[in-house]
Amino acid sequence: MDAVLATFLRALAFGTPLLWAALGEIVAERSGVVNLGVEGMMLLGAFFAFATAQITGSPFLGLGAAGLAGTLAALVHALVCVRLRANQYVSGLALGMVGAGIAGLLGRGWEGTPLGKALPELSGITLSGLVLSGLVWGFLYHTRWGIALRSVGESPAAADAQGVSVPLVRSLAVGFGGFTAGIAGGFLSVAYRPSWTEGMTAGMGWIAIAITVFSGWDPLRAVAGSLLFGTLFHLSFRLQGVVAPELLKMAPYLGTILALTLTTAHRGSRIQEVPEALGVPYVRGER
Repeated sequence: MDAVLATFLRALAFGTPLLWAALGEIVAERSGVVNLGVEGMMLLGAFFAFATAQITGSPFLGLGAAGLAGTLAALVHALVCVRLRANQYVSGLALGMVGAGIAGLLGRGWEGTPLGKALPELSGITLSGLVLSGLVWGFLYHTRWGIALRSVGESPAAADAQGVSVPLVRSLAVGFGGFTAGIAGGFLSVAYRPSWTEGMTAGMGWIAIAITVFSGWDPLRAVAGSLLFGTLFHLSFRLQGVVAPELLKMAPYLGTILALTLTTAHRGSRIQEVPEALGVPYVRGER
């Protein structure tokens, strides 16, 4: 029983960065904007959190820097996709690669240096993910602003006719997604593994995008998805020496593919929950 409880708690801890990143992507996609650059934003957040915490001695300032870095990167994506109406998928992939490249370049001098002062406990971080999930759910389904955001993702022309600024709503939603992705990356470098290593997110950004789809764009169901993949990440460390390391490294990604396959095969009508205008630039006057 103790082993099961310990595994559950560690799965929650590993799943929290995934949950933060997924919640931001849910909000962005609910507004109609796909951002495939989550991995790059998480890496930027991880680097700036570590560097700021190392310089100032405050991991909380580090998390603030992580959120700011992720937000600024996401707003570039919003500018390109929302204002300039570029292809969202191409822009997101570019953001992911550029973000990873910038973080790797700036972090060369910090590689392998342990963080002087890390966040003392993971319990508060885990609780923050659960609280944020509830807040995002309440915002999306029980506030006027959340309804406006979802209407922009479903029918931007109708929302525009009601006086809702589609570009503003989408830009703010994408910016929020960048903020949460940055914080998620920051958790890795100031709490989970208090150091900086190039590529330390190890594909977690892509898994967060998968959780977005797996959860049906619902913040509460994203908790279950994050717990599932958090368990896979934890087991990939705990079972070293028992199972082939190559298989363990593949486990979270194989789980991602399996989860998306089952979601597509068994949800049927739930696929209709995809925001109607997802990935479609809005041009006033066009149908």
